[in-house]
Amino acid sequence: MINFADLEEDFSNYESSKVVILPIAYEGTVTYGKGTSQGPQAILKASQQLELYDEELRQDTYKIGIHTLGTVEGSELSAQEMVETVYLKASPLARDEKFIVMLGGEHSLSLGMVKALRDKFADLSVLQLDAHGDLRDEYEGTRYNHACVGRRISGLVPLTQVGIRSLSREEGEYIKSGKGPRVFYAGQIIGGRNWVEEAISGLSKNVYLTIDLDVLDPGIMPSVGTPEPGGLDWYATLQLLRQLTKQRKIVSFDLVELAPQPGNISPDFLAAKLTYKLLGYIFH
Repeated sequence: MINFADLEEDFSNYESSKVVILPIAYEGTVTYGKGTSQGPQAILKASQQLELYDEELRQDTYKIGIHTLGTVEGSELSAQEMVETVYLKASPLARDEKFIVMLGGEHSLSLGMVKALRDKFADLSVLQLDAHGDLRDEYEGTRYNHACVGRRISGLVPLTQVGIRSLSREEGEYIKSGKGPRVFYAGQIIGGRNWVEEAISGLSKNVYLTIDLDVLDPGIMPSVGTPEPGGLDWYATLQLLRQLTKQRKIVSFDLVELAPQPGNISPDFLAAKLTYKLLGYIFH
């Protein structure tokens, strides 16, 4: 089994680690580019090459302890069954006071994590970084499709979305109805001012963060199943995450939808570094 960042036992055993990596290899409802089930292992493999000293934060983040669980697979399960599986895996970890990082896998998995964290934090809200609204009520015969995860989450807790640049008419009308999430469209925020503060202002004290990697521009993140032009760059993303961790408590997060491309390791490493960088901000 690959251990995140290739950490020694002193910094990766379950008992003393603050963080637990939960890899979920599932892509049961993927509708365009395939391969997200390979995402978790690609991130873990790339993490072996991370420099463990963070030059920005001037700290060795790994010393908080980062334990990596075995990869959960469920190719024979429906999306709804897989959401329940994630919920059952995450719930005892949350009860153990572990900070959970889920590596997907497709975006539908995030619903199971939100359910588990909502059990622990009554005032939970969700920040979704994504190119797509994922607000369809049903898609391809199921309400648990990856294209529906935002809709399901918004029915449980307040939801804010950042980076959106692709919607169906149904999703647009749901947003306009006032029943949907607060949305910060990519075209309106990139290069703008004050959007970070405005996005954070609508979040509760405790925040679950879900990062669909297609929120990033395909120029730096081509390895996703449904790429969209015009996404966030590395430093705009870090600016948001840095301020978020200063003003709110992130209680858990996920990175989903990496679909590795043979011969192109840059996106895999970006995902691994983003994971480590975000942990650094949270535990600074």
